[in-house]
Amino acid sequence: MKPRISRKPLLLPLVAVLALAVLPGCVLHSTGTTEVGVRTIKWSPLGNRGVQEEIYPPGGTYFFLPFINDWHTFDTRLHNLEMTAVEMRGDRPGRDDLLFKTIDGNDISLDVIISYKIVPEEAPKILQEVAANDEDLKESVVRTVARSKPRDIFGELNTEQMYSAEERTKKEVAAREALNEIFKDYGIVVERVGTRDYRFNPEYQKAIQDKKVADQLAEKHRAETKAVEEEYRMKVEEAKGDIAKIEAEADGEYERAVIEADAYYEQQAQIAQAIEAEGRAEAEGIREMNEALSGPGAANMVKLKLAEALQGKRIVLLPTGGGGLDVRSTDVNALLELYGIQRLIEPRTPSQPQVKRPATPSPQRPAVPTKKD
Repeated sequence: MKPRISRKPLLLPLVAVLALAVLPGCVLHSTGTTEVGVRTIKWSPLGNRGVQEEIYPPGGTYFFLPFINDWHTFDTRLHNLEMTAVEMRGDRPGRDDLLFKTIDGNDISLDVIISYKIVPEEAPKILQEVAANDEDLKESVVRTVARSKPRDIFGELNTEQMYSAEERTKKEVAAREALNEIFKDYGIVVERVGTRDYRFNPEYQKAIQDKKVADQLAEKHRAETKAVEEEYRMKVEEAKGDIAKIEAEADGEYERAVIEADAYYEQQAQIAQAIEAEGRAEAEGIREMNEALSGPGAANMVKLKLAEALQGKRIVLLPTGGGGLDVRSTDVNALLELYGIQRLIEPRTPSQPQVKRPATPSPQRPAVPTKKD
């Protein structure tokens, strides 16, 4: 039996010879600063045909034989898929916004921007299973999914929620997470789902605008009413402050009056005590004098007091007894008054000097009102 000879060692020199023979005809391939390259071998004597797992980094130049190799590049920078109603602005020249219904049945259109990029390590898988280039990836995969899934998610909002930036932001985050869940097997990562303008049916839009105007007017009236209420409360507080001030002043005046009344009462009480003490002392003196007058020598004391009282006063002596006047039955005051008037009406002559009449001596004592012993 002849020994079996392996052909593999013989093929290696043959491949080397062929490579040397065609080396001058190699084609140059390169990658941009944000691109990765993927090589596809169409034919190989070694049997390793198909998309290669090796990734060629950005900014490089590579040489491959023509005809038996294919070369593809994918841009790894951030891409934007803009779907808008504004013509000649988004990825398509005509109207391209999302049309859907809100959960309460109103038609609405929404401008959406999808920001995405590919995973460089997934470039061979993208080439083999998804798309051959960036444009094909964008139109066939990203656009198809991005027009369906976000429409469903934003359609969960009602009409009023569409006006809320907070509610739209929540749905943007939900749409991004949903797209990443779908694209994880395609080597695509969605960085952001953004929204711009949204539009309702024209008639419904007008009704909404009218409602918003009415709401604004109502809010204005509520604000004015609240301002009036606040002003009223402020005036009430000011009135309360004024009342409190008046009450405080009245309380202070009352306290002052009470203090003054107490002081006056105390003063008068002290004066009353002094008067009482003085009265008691005077009464005691009178009592003692009465006691003294009731004893022996009282008549002499009375006479002494009468003499002190008559000291320096004019005394008229009138005769009594015989043919004279009886003082006991004569109105002395009338007599003295008559005597004085007669003196005033008597004519006086300058040639005859007045002659004083000598007083009639009386053996009795002058008639002076005295107390009887």
